[in-house]
Amino acid sequence: MSNIIKRSFERMLEDEQIPNELYNKYSVKKGLRNDDGTGVLVGLTRISDVVGYEKDEEGHVKPCMGRLYYRGIEVSDYLAHSQDKRFCFEETCFLILFGHLPTKQELEEFKAVISHRYHLPDHYLEGSILSFPSKNLMNKLQQEVLMLYRYDKYNPDSTDIVDTLEKGINLIAKIPVIVCYTYATKIHSYDHDSLVIHHIDPSLSIAEQILHLLRKDGRFTPKEAEVLDTALVLHADHGGGNNSTFTNVVISSTGTDLYSTIAGSI
Repeated sequence: MSNIIKRSFERMLEDEQIPNELYNKYSVKKGLRNDDGTGVLVGLTRISDVVGYEKDEEGHVKPCMGRLYYRGIEVSDYLAHSQDKRFCFEETCFLILFGHLPTKQELEEFKAVISHRYHLPDHYLEGSILSFPSKNLMNKLQQEVLMLYRYDKYNPDSTDIVDTLEKGINLIAKIPVIVCYTYATKIHSYDHDSLVIHHIDPSLSIAEQILHLLRKDGRFTPKEAEVLDTALVLHADHGGGNNSTFTNVVISSTGTDLYSTIAGSI
């Protein structure tokens, strides 16, 4: 750092600090947190709710074990009642998107819709992923989501609810595939490991698909797939209150396309 920048930076730290008490005086929030550690209300939704603290009679915040709800259903109960079903992530996506748990037929149809969208556009893997490796996988995922805008055959700028839903389901199917392929490209280019690219298997769930694409031999155990599926369920929605999903709310409120919105969230 040059001397002028260093001196100016040090002076800025002295002169430009905002006294902490002014935040309370003018009701200015610090990011997505209040001074007492509670979250800032950023919207009204029944889609997801995360309960991470409780308040005592005096209004003091006390951490709790934590509860996660999707559409009013506590996820721990939901997972416990789904023990007879091998994988729950696709069912969770349906619940979040449409507001109710699917029937057996609805779930099978929804899973078929997703599995038919696993495949990337022709020459996408070679032209966009393999040819442009990146050390930063999140940055690379941003690029690839924006690239899918170009491959949208219909109207990529449409914010119609049905169009947005179609694009969103397409991203749910393709993002796990892109993540696995970009990781394989990264470890080949920067970690000097072998490059192994597997073909998509439409018969697999999203959790199984990820493990199939990540593993060099394409193999995994049922328990590994079950654990990953549970992790996907727990991360399926944050209700708009964390940084990435709040960013999603901010960007989408401008009326821009879904690809830009999701890239911003990433």
